[in-house]
Amino acid sequence: MSKICCIFGAGETDGAEVFLPADAFVIAADAGLEYLRKARISPDLIVGDFDSLGRIPPGPNVVRHSPEKDDTDMLLAVREALARGAERLLLYGGLGGRLDHEQANLQTLAFIAERGAQGFLIGRGFICTVIRNARLAFAAADSGTVSIFACGGTAKGVCLDGLKYPLSGYTLTGAYPLGVSNAFSGRPASVSVRDGALLVMWRARAFDPAFIARENI
Repeated sequence: MSKICCIFGAGETDGAEVFLPADAFVIAADAGLEYLRKARISPDLIVGDFDSLGRIPPGPNVVRHSPEKDDTDMLLAVREALARGAERLLLYGGLGGRLDHEQANLQTLAFIAERGAQGFLIGRGFICTVIRNARLAFAAADSGTVSIFACGGTAKGVCLDGLKYPLSGYTLTGAYPLGVSNAFSGRPASVSVRDGALLVMWRARAFDPAFIARENI
């Protein structure tokens, strides 16, 4: 399987430009199958309980789960991707719609990071990712705002370099949103954390393929 997996959920794509590498493994999470059908994209795998889709799709590439389950359909798809060796997961249709599912998908980024891979949640004019004990680099051409939040506890040794408001060795907690609405400055920039996890979200309508090549984890 490709090291890159694109997962499509049932939420709003909100006009996001879909970056779909030719060798990507494509998973439909429940009603995300409808988006792929309209876009004429054939999924390699279809996963879910299919309560949102309203029907059970036919075919040998369907993994059906009971509606009484602990995992969201998006997380079920993420588990399938990780089990097949995916290292970069691009999640579409995971923002917008129900607020509780949106929060669950942000937590799913932390789930991915804990397992040594990196997930990107794309939509509503934002790209979101979680890094753990790692550094995320941005190019000088990146522009707009970028926000950084402690994720899953205290984040120690946080450094923001090349941004309008830098930090060095700072400790971020989940009780104080210090990192909201920073900005790119026209220089190469980076966000890093020595001990803990950070949720990083920045303004963008399309995923930058350069992130596939950067050593972010």
